[in-house]
Amino acid sequence: MINQEDIKNILGNYNLDDITIGVLGGHSALDISSGVKKYGFNTVAVCQKGRDKTYSKYYKKRADRGCIDNVITLEAFKDIINKEVQKELQELNTIFIHNRYFWVYFDFERIENEFFVPIYGTRSLVKLEERDVPKNQYYLLEKAGIRFPKIFPSPENIDRLVIVKVSEAMRGYERAFFFASSPLEYRQKSKELIDGKMITEEALEKAVIEEYVLGAQINFNFFYSNIREELELMGTDTRRQTNLDGLLRLPANEQLEVLKYIKPKMIETGHITCTTKESILEKAFEIGEKFIEVTKKEYPPGIIGPFALQGAVASYEGKEELVIFDVSMRIPGSPGTKFTPHTGYLYGREISYGERIGMEIREALEKGTIYSILS
Repeated sequence: MINQEDIKNILGNYNLDDITIGVLGGHSALDISSGVKKYGFNTVAVCQKGRDKTYSKYYKKRADRGCIDNVITLEAFKDIINKEVQKELQELNTIFIHNRYFWVYFDFERIENEFFVPIYGTRSLVKLEERDVPKNQYYLLEKAGIRFPKIFPSPENIDRLVIVKVSEAMRGYERAFFFASSPLEYRQKSKELIDGKMITEEALEKAVIEEYVLGAQINFNFFYSNIREELELMGTDTRRQTNLDGLLRLPANEQLEVLKYIKPKMIETGHITCTTKESILEKAFEIGEKFIEVTKKEYPPGIIGPFALQGAVASYEGKEELVIFDVSMRIPGSPGTKFTPHTGYLYGREISYGERIGMEIREALEKGTIYSILS
């Protein structure tokens, strides 16, 4: 595991007055790059061949426009681990901002042990988003006392409506979902998906069977400032998923007709902003603070910077309760966060995740505490 001494040695060869912020070309790269430039940082996007034009052409820095200064184009994202690529990043004095892309395309162990470029945040935490690793997000939520859906250890235990989360056959990083309310229904629906080559039997064995909680879905997007030791709510949003959103826009009778031929999917395609009433905010901050504390105890130094608790506001016996389905232990995939008012209440104007990250890194550099927020 790359440790703090390794990071100090790398930074010892950096020009800390000329830091470059690195991103993978996807997910939230533009949000980060445009925000950090407001704090005087250069930017580099590491792209995959055939998927680079957004960064190498459309948003490339020129004169007074664009936000991508440098582009490194690779045959495949996973090539970022190659020593010559790492050397190029180090020569640019790069601090990398990890996102979901960064962990979808790489082997966790190689990033933890062989990627000698400083990462803003705790690089060992992100694997805990996976549901088949020990002491994962469910463990942390339980330790923190945060409500999350009941998990069923076996299909035979199903006694209510559940949602089954299983990796797709074609794209292992995306999940196929299906609903069931009994062991028999589980077997019937899973067989249909296996026969249709949507999922595999191996993936089904690793699936999570989760109580389906009916509520208004909402993602609470946080930022924990390790420099100030303060939790901030960056904003709230909800997901846009295909082909589910297309189905939901049809009249009920047409939905039933379409469902005879097409199965609903919940593939993430984007996010849309949504606001929350102020009576919910204190509850949101409470669960955010609980989650920070448990990560500090279980995986010191714990959460650094951006993270999200994603779930729903449900109603039980007339009382609203926040129920968390998923945890993002890095920048969430929601650039629309800027357009909710929460950062404006704190800073007098709405700011993006990228700008908040730039603010934190600049403050750490000025205070000489940059080592404390990198891993």
